[in-house]
Order: sequence, then C-alpha cells, then structure tokens
Amino acid sequence: MYDNDPFSQWMGMELVDVNHGACSLRMTVRAEMLNGFGVAHGAITFALADSAFAFACNSHGRQSVSIHCSIEHAAAVREGDILTATATEEHLGNSLSNYAIKITNQNGRAVAFFRGVAFRKKDEH
Repeated sequence: MYDNDPFSQWMGMELVDVNHGACSLRMTVRAEMLNGFGVAHGAITFALADSAFAFACNSHGRQSVSIHCSIEHAAAVREGDILTATATEEHLGNSLSNYAIKITNQNGRAVAFFRGVAFRKKDEH
C-alpha cells in the first residue's frame, strides 16, 4: 500500500514496521511544514497519524476507509524534529475497527494523540 501512496512518500514518511492491526511511520519535519509561528502545522501530525492509521486498518487484507478521526496536540513540533507515529488496533469487528495512534518526537516525548474509526468493506486487496 505504501508503494502506491504518493502523498505519504511526498511527505517524507518512512515505513518502519507494519503488522496485522499495527503500523509505525517516521518522518522529519521540514521548513515548508511550519506555520506562521515557526511550529509544525497541525495538519503535519494529522497526516502522519492518518497514514499510519490507514496502513494499520488495511493490514488485514480487507479494504478499510476512515469514517472518523480526531487528534489532540500535546506539544509543539519544530523543524528538524523526527516524528514517529505508532498505530495500535484496539478493536477489530466485522464492519468497524478502532485505532489509537501515538505520535512521538526523537526524544520519545508524545506530541500528539490520534484516534480513528474505520469501516471495513467486504472487498479484499
């Protein structure tokens, strides 16, 4: 799935690990990702977490699409920070699945918490 995801590649996301119901992605924050206050735009951590969520919920072989996502920003993210998003499956049902994604910086400090709910289609990959 990553190989066919130009957005995640364009953002500079690197696939660290993927297993059934789990995924870890890493990326470095670049200057063009900053907002007017010199910190990373909230969409940057959202996009990283959303990609980890997508890869995790599609790791079972059935097409899954997000139906709800939310994020809480816990700390500022700066240029040069190396972020890791770790997606963990909390529930896998026949039609819905739930995931928690924690985003940390290079020091292991949590910078954001993302939650996602996916609808599991009948179609397989």
